[in-house]
Amino acid sequence: MGLFSFAANIGKKLFGKDDPPEQQSEKLQEHINTNNPGVSNLKVEVKDGVATIKGDAATPAAVEKAVLMAGNAMGVKEVKAEEVTVAGQAAVIDDADDNYYIIQKGDSLWKIAEHAYGNGAKHTILFEANREVIEDPNKIFPGQKIRIPKDL
Repeated sequence: MGLFSFAANIGKKLFGKDDPPEQQSEKLQEHINTNNPGVSNLKVEVKDGVATIKGDAATPAAVEKAVLMAGNAMGVKEVKAEEVTVAGQAAVIDDADDNYYIIQKGDSLWKIAEHAYGNGAKHTILFEANREVIEDPNKIFPGQKIRIPKDL
């Protein structure tokens, strides 16, 4: 599993301007645990805009969701998830994978589903696959990164 890149100047505002790394780590870990996608023994460390996630995930999708939850926080420019396992094995997911999409200006989940699946009505699949990242399907923003599940 590699390094995941994000736009640090956008996303959910979790950190105060002067929060030290320890407080940023606590806040980001708390944020992920609020809607934990299935990562036990979760440990998050933030330093210089890089979030490192450790833990044991129930599924590869749980790892992807935790990475997106961390990366879509304002101030996080990269996420490392090399120490996350799935069923005791090293998790294998890649930022270059076509399972991710960066939302563009003018996008809606309908438009993204139309492009990804050929059917905009499948926008509900996108919302469900990203429920931990997208709190309201009508409130997505440019630069936000989401999952595009291929196994329908």
